[in-house]
Amino acid sequence: MRWITRPGWPGNLLAAVAGALTTLALAPFDIWPLALVALAMFYLGLRDLSPRQALGRGWCFGFGLFGAGTSWIYVSIHNFGGASILLAGFLMLLFIACIAWFFALPAWLWARWIRRNEAPLADALAFAALWLAQEAFRGWFLTGFPWLYSGYSQLDGPLAGLAPVGGMWLVSFTLALTAALLCNLSQLRARKSFLAAGVVLLLGPWIIGLALKNYAWTEPSGAPLKVAALQGNIEQSMKWDPEQLNAQLALYRDMTFRSQQADLIIWPETAVPVLKESAEGYLAMMGKFAADRGAALITGVPIRQIGGHGEKRFYNGITVVGEGDGTYLKQKLVPFGEYVPLQDILRGLIAFFDLPMSDFARGPSDQPMLQAKGYQIAPFICYEVVYPEFAAGLSARSDLLLTVSNDTWFGTSIGPLQHLQMAQMRALEAGRWMIRATNNGVTGLINPFGKITVKIPQFERGVLYGEVVPMHNLTPYLRWRSWPLTILCIALIGWALVASRISKTV
Repeated sequence: MRWITRPGWPGNLLAAVAGALTTLALAPFDIWPLALVALAMFYLGLRDLSPRQALGRGWCFGFGLFGAGTSWIYVSIHNFGGASILLAGFLMLLFIACIAWFFALPAWLWARWIRRNEAPLADALAFAALWLAQEAFRGWFLTGFPWLYSGYSQLDGPLAGLAPVGGMWLVSFTLALTAALLCNLSQLRARKSFLAAGVVLLLGPWIIGLALKNYAWTEPSGAPLKVAALQGNIEQSMKWDPEQLNAQLALYRDMTFRSQQADLIIWPETAVPVLKESAEGYLAMMGKFAADRGAALITGVPIRQIGGHGEKRFYNGITVVGEGDGTYLKQKLVPFGEYVPLQDILRGLIAFFDLPMSDFARGPSDQPMLQAKGYQIAPFICYEVVYPEFAAGLSARSDLLLTVSNDTWFGTSIGPLQHLQMAQMRALEAGRWMIRATNNGVTGLINPFGKITVKIPQFERGVLYGEVVPMHNLTPYLRWRSWPLTILCIALIGWALVASRISKTV
């Protein structure tokens, strides 16, 4: 306890350990109480530090979090990007060192302007508000990196019932508030006038979360639909090899021909690894097969469009054939994977900056939903499903959710299972079924409570069969999004800033 609160390297080391503990609270470990432990250690670690010391302490927390939680970055750069062990390690450490500043700057702000150790209740509320502001900011800044949010730890925890009410954001806010209140219990007991309010804020959200855990905010809008989702398990080294193109197209064709009767046939991201215009005959053949079965076939495929001045733009897309219609162009692109920042400088330096299909354009924001079997389907391609607000906007217009991905880039790391957990949270927030089709796992069906009903394990080839139910009505989160919580956090931070300024002038 003494080392946590004091400046110096022991406290900084403990901050890095606290950050790493957050990773253990998330998939695939799912030890959710560690999220509270990590937040409490972070909060206590900033209690007595100067702003400059808090800056370093926050950076150490971020370095521990991302160092432990994003090991898959090394896998992508080294195994599939062609970088040497040393270069891949250096680039990974550079990335972690940079994004650790997402925690360093709020920690400085906390120590400089917001912290009020003499007001334990107000201090805890302000800490929760600032924590949520930090998570929201790093999900937006420079297209965002919305990974390793503490709220995901509660997918199977007592607070899961809060997700449809205020999204993953409300869960994160509650965790931060709970951790700070637990740290301040001794001070609250000494102040009888604040003790009752503290107990209500401490226990209330957990009681509400438990009470709402199995509450159904949405209702079926139609009969169940049979699903056949294909997992081809194609090696990444073969994915964009022109000599393997016909073999890959034949694989998905034959798996589909042999599949059981289904209403929706789903192929993963870029299952057709060639421009849509070059695969029109193939897609027409598969569309006729699907239509003859009374099914809609949905697949990932790259798409080229030519603008008014003759410029060519390439998109990562999804298209529907058979008993459905629509094409979707991906809006949230993966840095370096689908586009290269500063590409005039970086391209050509190492193979990692010249990965196949790393020059995609961003799709427009006003695209219609995919149509299949008379229902509206909200599509998310890979990385898009990790953005809570973006996903909520599409989900509110849909009957079903669909995410397609190629997590082969992650190898055998924990990345694909973290990705799956975030997809489960999107289904829980929206109160809708989600179909998840991936190249090498985990392909599965997720119910409106965020639970996987059926899946194909990683690194296996197969066809997943199951049923999903179209849903209507909106959860409170889809209806109001994060606005109520945003207003509350702005008010709490503003109140803390004013109160801190007054206390320093008195």
